[in-house]
Amino acid sequence: MSGPGVLLRALFDRAVAEADPICVIPGALPPRPAGRVLVVGAGKASARMAEAVEAAWGPCEGLVITRDGHARPCAGIEIVEAAHPVPDARGVAATGRMLRLLGGAGADDLVLVLISGGASSLLVAPVAGVSLEEKRAVTRDLLASGAPIGEMNAVRKHLSAVKGGRLAAAAHPARVLALAISDVPGDRPGDIGSGPTVAEAGTPEGAAAILRRWGVVPPPSVARALAAPSGVIAPGDPRLARCETRVIAAPARSLEAAAEVARAAGCTVEILGDALEGEALEVARAHAELVRDRLASGATGHVILSGGELTVTRRGDGVGGPNAEYALALALALEGAAGVHAIACDTDGVDGAAEVAGAVIGPDTLARARALDRDPAAALAGNDSHGFFAALGDQVITGPTLTNVNDFRAILLAGPGWGTTGSGATG
Repeated sequence: MSGPGVLLRALFDRAVAEADPICVIPGALPPRPAGRVLVVGAGKASARMAEAVEAAWGPCEGLVITRDGHARPCAGIEIVEAAHPVPDARGVAATGRMLRLLGGAGADDLVLVLISGGASSLLVAPVAGVSLEEKRAVTRDLLASGAPIGEMNAVRKHLSAVKGGRLAAAAHPARVLALAISDVPGDRPGDIGSGPTVAEAGTPEGAAAILRRWGVVPPPSVARALAAPSGVIAPGDPRLARCETRVIAAPARSLEAAAEVARAAGCTVEILGDALEGEALEVARAHAELVRDRLASGATGHVILSGGELTVTRRGDGVGGPNAEYALALALALEGAAGVHAIACDTDGVDGAAEVAGAVIGPDTLARARALDRDPAAALAGNDSHGFFAALGDQVITGPTLTNVNDFRAILLAGPGWGTTGSGATG
């Protein structure tokens, strides 16, 4: 293996492969029970998870909701596509059908729930008095505000008739086993997909405070819903007594898998953590300072890995996403530092507003852009990171990866023999 771009892409591909449901589902499944099995779920990886379940168990009865373009062939489980990250009527209709299906589950049945990132938008059942369009408006405002995913999901739980444990409660008295692929910092089951099978101790007052903190003014119906008693399922509720939720794939495992590839290529590895949060450009600037420290100490052949979920506060009208914005901000902060290359991608293959996983940078990124009359600082200010990297040919385009374990970032401090020209773009 040679070349910085080739190595960086190999690290990303290994991180994604580590979380492929086809690989992780079989070891998480119990033997198929003799009685009735219902398979339901939602998320960007849920169709692939359903495919893996049927590969192990054979055809099953059920319904799974996934993002447009993420469907997989299943023999018995129905796959429905809907909109993400802002919900739509298809998600509402499919969620209603799912709840009706669960309403017929009996005490001798097993309900297998497949949850992954994106479920918060795809599993849609607004609480009474709140319309879909009003819920969409709150979702859009939260996305633009820069609020972290945990706080966004806290609000979603109290505006939903299916999140915060309510999906599992709808299946009572059946036994419920939920398998989750984590896309949230900390891997807390209650945060993955807004916890449809997990009890919730938060309050609607707390959700209202989150909206105020991020400057989101809700429609009157939403304000009324958050002033009313909560409908989430409280800890200790007997309807969840037969429900178990397991996290079967997580960002930390994918980072370590990538680290093994880097070590095999002769690199030293530094893992900053799998749960980094914050504004993409601020995190990028902090990482640039770290890189300078490592370069000053003479580090070469050194890889810095990190995961988590960064956010972007919308300031302009460009096309961007947290990973591409991080990469652009990192390039600006590094100012062409010799031998430094990086990749930043979302493991689901979709970064923000574009069907693009992310981007790569190298020591010549800024010079090549300016030679094309592209202003890196203006692109960052206008949230047009995808437009910037598209012009350079430095986007990473994978298509749907059918999994989702959050952001993946790798910075390579290349030593002699790695090469110092070109970013090694990996489209």
